[in-house]
Amino acid sequence: MSTDQRHSHLDTRAISLLLGCCVLWGLNQVAAKAALSEITPLWQAGLRSAGAALLVWLWARWRGIALFQRDGTLPGGLLAGALFAAEFACIFAGLQYTTASRMVVFIYLSPFVVALGMPFIARSERLSLRQAGGLLIAFGAVAWAFAQGFGAKSGSELQWLGDGLGLLAALLWGGTTLAIRATRLSSASAEKTLFYQLGVSGLALMLAAWALGEPWPAAWSARLLGLMGFQTVIISFASYLLWFWLVRHYPATRLASFTLATPLFGLLAGALLLGEPISARLGIALLALAAGIVLVNKR
Repeated sequence: MSTDQRHSHLDTRAISLLLGCCVLWGLNQVAAKAALSEITPLWQAGLRSAGAALLVWLWARWRGIALFQRDGTLPGGLLAGALFAAEFACIFAGLQYTTASRMVVFIYLSPFVVALGMPFIARSERLSLRQAGGLLIAFGAVAWAFAQGFGAKSGSELQWLGDGLGLLAALLWGGTTLAIRATRLSSASAEKTLFYQLGVSGLALMLAAWALGEPWPAAWSARLLGLMGFQTVIISFASYLLWFWLVRHYPATRLASFTLATPLFGLLAGALLLGEPISARLGIALLALAAGIVLVNKR
């Protein structure tokens, strides 16, 4: 992808790449939950971030992209990395108590965190009445789905805790985006921004795993290596770099609308690969969540 041409609309290539990313991001929660039977949450999150950071560094060296020059991005990079680490700690811990399909719906509350916070960073991005209505619909949908976790008759008795950690992860994800926009990271390369997030989070999560006494995996089975390899190489490295490339070359608002497919793919993957149930309540909440996001992004 060597061209630097800026497109005003989404062409066939962009749509195909976007749908591919959405499928991968939906599968990501399934892979993370499946790996929990062989590796603890913090070690899993930390190792995948550290491995992906190494790949970003190798990629940057090959492309001649500087990652360590002094440019005033260090404070913002440390903040974004810390938020990124906390986000994934919540996701991986939460997956112990709730299903992957529920988790992928809850973490996609993050666009609304960004929509609420951006007016404080850029006044030109204040919400219209219609957009505010979309936020209310989306928050109501997520709250309605969240309430199911308190009275669930099947699955983990602590499903509400897993759901709550998913909501917290969404807040942290949104906070990471706001931190990037509000600091010098907004002018940094995609590779450097991603390197900050992966490098800081990898170190922080592995230190937390060690400090909390999480055991190192007793054995690295072919299954675990495959799941970790998928998360590290395909998700944390390749798909994130691809997303940043798309953002640089296509309209961001139109790109964002396509990410609504991610929770749907997550629900389907959880049902097909893990046998997780999809309740009518969760399905309706997902549709309402999508409607809210469309209203928020509509101009």
